[in-house]
Amino acid sequence: MERSLGIITLESAEKIGIKVDSIISKWRKSESCLIPCECPRFASGEGKGILKQTVRDKDIYIIVDVCNSSLTYKMDGMINRMSPDDHYQDLKRVIAACNGTADRITVIMPFLYEGRQHRKTTRESLDCAVMLRELETMGIHSIVTFDAHDPRMQNVNPLHSLESVSPSLQFTQALLAEYEDLTIDSDHLMFIAPDEGATQRVVFMATLFGVNIGMFYKRRDYARIVDGMNPIIAHDFCGGSVQGMDCIVMDDMISSGGSIIDVSRRLRDLGARRIFLFSTFGLFTSGLSKFDKAYEEGLFDRIFTTNLVHQKPELLNKPYYLTVYMDRYIAAIIDTLNKGQSIGNLIKPAGRIREAVEDYKRHRN
Repeated sequence: MERSLGIITLESAEKIGIKVDSIISKWRKSESCLIPCECPRFASGEGKGILKQTVRDKDIYIIVDVCNSSLTYKMDGMINRMSPDDHYQDLKRVIAACNGTADRITVIMPFLYEGRQHRKTTRESLDCAVMLRELETMGIHSIVTFDAHDPRMQNVNPLHSLESVSPSLQFTQALLAEYEDLTIDSDHLMFIAPDEGATQRVVFMATLFGVNIGMFYKRRDYARIVDGMNPIIAHDFCGGSVQGMDCIVMDDMISSGGSIIDVSRRLRDLGARRIFLFSTFGLFTSGLSKFDKAYEEGLFDRIFTTNLVHQKPELLNKPYYLTVYMDRYIAAIIDTLNKGQSIGNLIKPAGRIREAVEDYKRHRN
């Protein structure tokens, strides 16, 4: 049953939120469902959440991008960048501003806050689990995220929904639309996992494409900790020959980029023909200069990332970059959930990926 719909987009996700609302309004031939909000701050850095319209008895969807570091606020006369912690606090403020009057609240959080702090290896915090329990306590009905670093975080709140949506269909469509000369078989194409954690998503895609996989595993120096983690000593490759093959490296995020560039270098040394880098979240936390240099050296051919998180303006102008747009997919998820229907086919769209691949093969032949 379709409920009265309300979409709240925090400033961090304002651009994609406006597009999603426009798409849904066009589908339904209705007026905008956006509920204006703001999270102003005092000079001390403290803040509050304000809603400009009522949310009473509405099915509310709150969209937030916890990785948007482009936003700033002033505290004690100094300019501070918004961190994931700041964005998460603003999310809670907006939830609190709903005052328990909404019929249902769903959080659309593309990058799962603290998703990489998902397990304990020593005496340390388990931040992602704490966040999920906290939102449960605040009355959230469900959370929709994309390509969660560890989908097992769903086990934290077994009676509440945490949906991890795969953007594999959009990556497939973007690749097949951009390149008309791919030969999709096990002799010409291979999917590559840059580490053990990426194996599941790579197996999923390789199975639908009908090709093989390769995997790198990271050898680390467990005697040292640098920037909060054990430094990587080397990437070792497991798999068949990549000589003369197109290789698609898939991962959930590009952070500083050192790891995925090293993987690209190893693949080039092993004789790969073309190297495409797929990453759901392009954070590029150390800037783009190392990618510029790697591209000039011929270490990779194209980077594909989504617009689920803030994209640095300079990134959009790079000759090696292509955006995978997710606006319509988020709109489809909200529209489907609001109508009380299952989003099972949207979470892992295996059938549509296989269909896209078969269509590509037929048209190419």
